[in-house]
Amino acid sequence: MSDSVKKVVLAYSGGLDTSVILKWLQSTYNCEVVTFTADLGQGEELEPARHKAELMGVKQIFIDDLREEFVKDFVAPMMRSNALYEGQYLLGTSIARPLIAKRQIEIAKQVGADAVSHGATGKGNDQVRFELGYYALAPDIRIIAPWREWDLTSREALIAFAEAHQIPIPRDKRGESPFSTDANLLHTSSEGKVLEDPWEEVPDYVYSRTDNPETAPDVPEYITIDFERGDPVAVNGEGLSPATLLKKLNDLGKLHGIGRLDLVENRFVGMKSRGMYETPGGTIWHAAHRGIESITLDRGAAHLKDELAVRYAEMIYNGFWFAPEREMLQAAIDYTQAKVTGTVRLKLYKGSVNVVGRKSPYSLYSPKIVTFEDDAGAYDQRDAKGFIKLNALRLRLLGQRDRG
Repeated sequence: MSDSVKKVVLAYSGGLDTSVILKWLQSTYNCEVVTFTADLGQGEELEPARHKAELMGVKQIFIDDLREEFVKDFVAPMMRSNALYEGQYLLGTSIARPLIAKRQIEIAKQVGADAVSHGATGKGNDQVRFELGYYALAPDIRIIAPWREWDLTSREALIAFAEAHQIPIPRDKRGESPFSTDANLLHTSSEGKVLEDPWEEVPDYVYSRTDNPETAPDVPEYITIDFERGDPVAVNGEGLSPATLLKKLNDLGKLHGIGRLDLVENRFVGMKSRGMYETPGGTIWHAAHRGIESITLDRGAAHLKDELAVRYAEMIYNGFWFAPEREMLQAAIDYTQAKVTGTVRLKLYKGSVNVVGRKSPYSLYSPKIVTFEDDAGAYDQRDAKGFIKLNALRLRLLGQRDRG
């Protein structure tokens, strides 16, 4: 088996797990390893990953800034759908995986690699998301998933392996980590260890992207977000690139303690897991998008879109970004966004974000028709009688039958 792999591209963070994987691939498969580190706005210095890979003999090292592509081509299309997995989760980890898989396959083709590898465990969703992406983009690619192959089944075993092979170990990795995290420009997720008991409240020290709502400013902050064709393009009148705009919303959300979620979810592989998610800017974006849609989308389109959003969210969560059904839904969703243009005003205060104003040149809201005052004949209230009687016909027939 080891002779069949000549070169493998590893999704590499520079942390303990992927550093052990790097050495394990070299020794187990006797192959050349190319490392790929994606900058998705996780807020970490990535050059140490390059240095560490160099120390381990890696000749081809890719560190790519994908922040703008991430927000423009992955986060924004998803946010147009209003997708929430199980009604709550804004899919921050899920939406990052297809971009990593896409770039990894591009690198594999560029360097002539015959395999790719990742550090996801055999219990989670990420192994599915990565590998569905790999297979969609390179159907014949060889995939190496070390956590499904090796016998290193504990943190202690990883540290022992690292020490035996002179792999540098960060000081904080030698102790028992209280929880694990994954971060990108959209969110930070935390799970495991101290969070595994769903009855226990999340300790304050777990939160890293949001200030405590209880100590957030006592005065609310009002902001505006401008939308064009369903995508945010400006905050408080200042035009910003997609990634810069999300960072701006993240900063606002952090200050006001917005975007915390304690969730027990159903993983695709079948088990339930408890995680804590912080999505400050995404939570504001989601609320604002629904606000502008409320005056620009027709009821039929809006309600159907809400139904489709449930399916769309499941597709993203389960790793089917590159599947035809996701692309079909995306086309339908994007069609609805043609006139989702305008401005939303929001109030940020102690963990909450509320839409308090919305306007659009394409607004379907008609004050003349909806007013409780004299509408000067804009709406004939007598029309409601026939409307109600027709809708009541089947109910009346049922009532007559069942009464008899």
